[in-house]
Order: sequence, then structure tokens, then C-alpha cells
Amino acid sequence: MMQTVVQILLLTSYIYWETPVPHCIIEHSDDLDDQQLINAVFEGTLASGLFEEHDIKTRSQAFIHYQSARSRQSFVHVSAKLLDGRTLQQRAKLSQAILAQLQQLHLSAVSLTVEVLEIETASYAKVVLG
Repeated sequence: MMQTVVQILLLTSYIYWETPVPHCIIEHSDDLDDQQLINAVFEGTLASGLFEEHDIKTRSQAFIHYQSARSRQSFVHVSAKLLDGRTLQQRAKLSQAILAQLQQLHLSAVSLTVEVLEIETASYAKVVLG
């Protein structure tokens, strides 16, 4: 049993090392449209040219309670998580592509930020149950 688990983990690491999958997590103020943001981030990630359409995972979480300095400014913050191995240039290209797509929404009085984070391949585990 233990040997099987180790083989699955090694296989999983190998598969995902070959095809790093982006997990795009959108945190935003509750006054913005979730689906509009999800679509924009998905399209920006696809436009980066770094990923296939079927590999992109996008989700959002709206916040009711938030504050920026002393005001309640609307915001969108995207964390794009990738398995390690992408160059700095590729990560910058991804963040700029996502930001450009968000800007096309023509939102007003909103702060837009994007960060790209690396997931350490050695510690990443995934199982898809079907």
C-alpha cells in the first residue's frame, strides 16, 4: 500500500511538472461582479500564451469587510499560483496579461493588483477523484 501511494505521488509530481497548471484566485470587494472578473482573469491567463485553455483554474472570493487606509475603496487582487520552473519573464508576462484584461472591464475607482506565486513542485500533491 505504501509503495502504491509513493508511486502515485511521484507520478503526480511528474505529470504536473510537465504541465504547470495555473490556479488563479481572485479576491475582490463585494460590489464587483464575480463572473465578470472570473472571465477577465481566465481570458488574460489564456492570452499570456503560457497555458492551454483546459488547464486554467479560476475562482473568486468576494469580501464584505475590507479597508484600504481609511477608506473603503473597491479592489481586485489576483494571485496566480504556478508550479515552479517558469522564468521571471514568463511570470511577468502572465501578470501583465491578466492586468490588461482586467483594465478592459473599465471599472472605476478600483485598485487592481496581480501577483504570481510559485508552488514548490516537491511539496505539491494532487489527486482527482472520479
